[in-house]
Formats: sequence, C-alpha cells, structure tokens
Amino acid sequence: MQAVALWLLNPSGLTPHGFCLLWDPWLIWTHAIGDFVIGASYWAISLALISVARRRDLVFKPMFVMFSVFILLCGIGHWIDLVTLWIPAYGVQAIVKAATALASVGTAFMLFPLLPRILALPSPAQMLAIHEALRQSHEALETRVVERTRELVEANTKLRTAAADRERVEAELRQSHKMEAVGQLTGGLAHDFNNLLTAISGSLELIGVRAAEGRTTELGRYIDGALASTKSAAALTHRLLAFSRRQTLAPNSVNVNPLIGSMEDLFRRTMGASIHLEIKLAAGLWPLLCDPNQLENALLNLVINARDAMPDGGLLTIETSNRVLAAGDAAPGDTTQKIVPPGEYVALAVTDTGVGMPPNVAERAFAPFFTTKPAGQGTGLGLSMIYGFVQQSGGHVQLRSAEGHGTTVTIYLPRHFEAVESAGT
Repeated sequence: MQAVALWLLNPSGLTPHGFCLLWDPWLIWTHAIGDFVIGASYWAISLALISVARRRDLVFKPMFVMFSVFILLCGIGHWIDLVTLWIPAYGVQAIVKAATALASVGTAFMLFPLLPRILALPSPAQMLAIHEALRQSHEALETRVVERTRELVEANTKLRTAAADRERVEAELRQSHKMEAVGQLTGGLAHDFNNLLTAISGSLELIGVRAAEGRTTELGRYIDGALASTKSAAALTHRLLAFSRRQTLAPNSVNVNPLIGSMEDLFRRTMGASIHLEIKLAAGLWPLLCDPNQLENALLNLVINARDAMPDGGLLTIETSNRVLAAGDAAPGDTTQKIVPPGEYVALAVTDTGVGMPPNVAERAFAPFFTTKPAGQGTGLGLSMIYGFVQQSGGHVQLRSAEGHGTTVTIYLPRHFEAVESAGT
C-alpha cells in the first residue's frame, strides 16, 4: 500500500505540465484561467442539479444524482489540471480521471434506457397546446355551468309559478266547493222547510175550516199532523247542529255491547231479508263516555248506509273491540286526514260487502251535503253528522273502502274509566 501511495502521490522525478508549455506565461495563464473557470462552472451546475434532485416528485431523480456526480468530478478534474501546471500531481489526477470515467459510464448506462421516456415528454409547443386545450375546456365547462345554472333557475321559476298557480286554482276550487256546499245547504233547507211549512200551514188551515164549521172532533188528526211536521223540523235542525258540532250532548257512561244488543231487532227490520247481519261483541269491552242517543243515531245511520250499498243483498258486520292506539295507528286509509291522539279507545266497526267507493268518492265521504244517492233520497248530512258527533265526543272516524269490495266505517271513542251507570246505556 505504501508503494501504491508513493506512486500516486510522490511527484519526485516528474515534470510539471508547465514544462511542456515551455513556461510561456500566456499559455500557462490561459490554461490556468480556463481550467479554473470550467471547474467552477461544473461545480455550480452540479450543485444546481443536486438542488433539483431534492424534489420528491422528480421523475428522473436517480439520473439527476448520477449526472450531478459526473459533472462534479469533471470540475475537480479541471482544477487538478490547474494544479499540475506547476505541481506534477499526476497520481491524484489519475484517481480523479478514473472516478470521472466510472461516473460517466454509470451516467451513460442510466441515460440510454430513459431515452424513450425522455423523448416522449411533450415539447414546449405541445405544452402550450395542452395548456390552451385545458383553458378552452375550462371555459367551456364554465359556460356549461352558467347555462345549466340559468336552466335550473328558469326551471325553479317555472316550478314556483306552477306551484303558485296550483295553490291559486286549489283555493278557487275550495271556494267553489264551499259555495256549492252553501248552495246545496240553502237549497236543501229551503226545500225541506218549505215542505214542512206547507204541511203545518195546511194542517192549520184545515183546523180553521173545521173549527168554523163546528167539526171539532176532527181537529186532533190535523193537530197531530202539524206536530209531526214540527218534530221533523226540529230533527232537521238537530242534524244541522250535529254537522256544525254545536249540538248539546248529554254524555253518559255507556256500555256499548248492551246498547247494540238492544238495537239488533231494529237493525234487522231496517236491512230487510236479503242482508245477513253478523254481530261480534268483544268480551270485557271498556265503557265509554258519550251521548247514548247520538251513538244510537250514528249506528243506525251507518247501518242504513250499508244497506243502501248492498241493493242485491250481502253481509253486514257490526263489531266492537278495545284498541290501544299509538301515534299514527289509525292514519292508513283514513280519508279524514286527522291525526288520532294515542290512547285507549273503544272501536265500533260497521262493515258491508257492498259496491264500495272509489278513492275520489271516499275522500269526500264526510264532506257536508255530499251524497252518491239519487236526488231526493239523501241529504248528504248522515256521515257529516256522525263525524261531528264523534269529534265532539273526543273520538275519531276512520273509513276504508275499495270499489267492488265493500266499506268499513270505524268509530273510535275514548275509554271512560269511571263505573258504568246503566248496562243498557
């Protein structure tokens, strides 16, 4: 090792490079300045490449590092050439040249495989074209966004306008229905009261005639006719009060099962022989608090409606049950669109196997003066009266119907926790 070190580092016996230049000052200093400037430039380039290679996202980072080392060794080699002008350090120069040779070979081996990838890089003109294409695409996208936004704004405006028009039309339709109902009310009342007044006035005229003739024995019959017409007028007024939910009720604790049992004969006589009656009374039924007379009228009205819905006969079922309702339990199929408060209820269901109702009819079933019966056969106040009575009693009415499959009307009345005063009422 000592011999190798002496061979590389011992300049004795060697002549400096300046001797070959005959120590000509111009040649000496030209070489010296040139080698110094070239070496410094190589070092600057190498440092710049190493700074760039510090980027983590650099694609050709190993190539940059190797090329930086090669340039750095080239710079060192020129500075060694500067030294050898005066000092024959040719051993050190040989070491540097060998290292430079290795670095150059490594750089070449790394460069050639990368040439296809380097050549595939876009040129400045291509980069400008790509940038221009991206700019145009961005502008087109912004234009589309603006157009789409304008379309959405226009669509939203149209929807708002349509919604406003629909609300206006619905308001006009509701007003029209109200006016139609008022017209039906006034017409029906005028017709009914006119008939009643005609009967009363006719009876009074006959009473006057018979009294003038001295035939007082026949006055009782006409007085009874006038009283019957007066009672009919009172009943009509009572139905109107029930519809408006302003009738005076006489609530009492009622046991529904005996009440229905007491009305069974009336139901059968009302329905006729072609309709079969089935009564299902739940055991242990809770009592409820309501006006028993109004409850009887409501049940009788439902039975008459069921009978009219089965002109060819069928099955009519009256059923009672205890029901515990959670929030919204009675909502499905409910045409009244009312929310039933949760709680304990007694349910009275009247089901027929008649013609049923289509949805548009079922939705209006509880509307006042709405009827599907021929003129003169229904006032349209039956279900409205039931609805008013049940609502006034703190309950709820539910209607389910399908065309061709019959109808079920269920009355929900709140459970009464006090003792029942009368088993029949």
